[in-house]
Amino acid sequence: MPVAVQLFEPAQITSHVIFASPHSGRVYPADLIARAQVDGPALRSSEDAYVDLLLADAMRFGAPLITSEVPRAYVDFNRADTELDPALIEGAPRGGMNPRVASGLGVIARVVSNGRHIYSGKLSMAEVQGRIDQYWRPYHAALSGLMQRQHARFGQVLLADIHSMPHEALSGHALRGQPRPQVILGDRYGAACHAAVLDRVEAVFRNAGLVVARNAPFAGAYIAQRYGQPSRGMNVVQIEIDRRLYLDEARVAPGPDFQAFRALMGDIVEGIAAIGREDGAMKVAAE
Repeated sequence: MPVAVQLFEPAQITSHVIFASPHSGRVYPADLIARAQVDGPALRSSEDAYVDLLLADAMRFGAPLITSEVPRAYVDFNRADTELDPALIEGAPRGGMNPRVASGLGVIARVVSNGRHIYSGKLSMAEVQGRIDQYWRPYHAALSGLMQRQHARFGQVLLADIHSMPHEALSGHALRGQPRPQVILGDRYGAACHAAVLDRVEAVFRNAGLVVARNAPFAGAYIAQRYGQPSRGMNVVQIEIDRRLYLDEARVAPGPDFQAFRALMGDIVEGIAAIGREDGAMKVAAE
């Protein structure tokens, strides 16, 4: 069975930044494999495949990294535990569904990419609550505790919640005559991260030669909504990276540019971690 939380902390934490990859889990439970009506590559299409490896240098730059072995197709940590899909879960309430749940992407996903249904029937509420209790709650308990410790230690915290997006997700999101975005920074339109902090994060990616856009088509989901409180110095930015930069999407395997992009991400991780040592600038941003 997958491990709910993997927390990697350096011997000496020197940055208030936290790096997280909640969707790179790739240990598939036997019960999911047995019940899925889609094949392995289809199940894996919802992963932020190997993003955890792209962030492996975090500890070297004095910042903690939190990940999980749990696949997104099994439990989605970037959803509330109340985002239950009545089309999949017996007894789930039908009122108050948001667009994520309606599209089949609640805390327990009904579909993978291209709307392919994972299961042929419904899941029991008991099974769903079991997954939430075994995996979702420990992950969020660990993330919340880490956020609080960083905030207590430094007086502020920046959570870099890092994901990958299918290349096709960006179709139609480049302005005419402008290059196609490669990175989307989501701060829920200012609700999850102070503008000055987001500017610094964007500068790191731009200085690495990447094309950056904000909030469209990904403004930030549950994690940004729950943990982002910029007025208290608790900043969250959801970072989406175009998979084509490093991944063979069809095979869900490292692409030919993986090692080069991993090296580039090492520089980016170093740059973002350095934001957490810019005490004067960050204190101003938190006010």
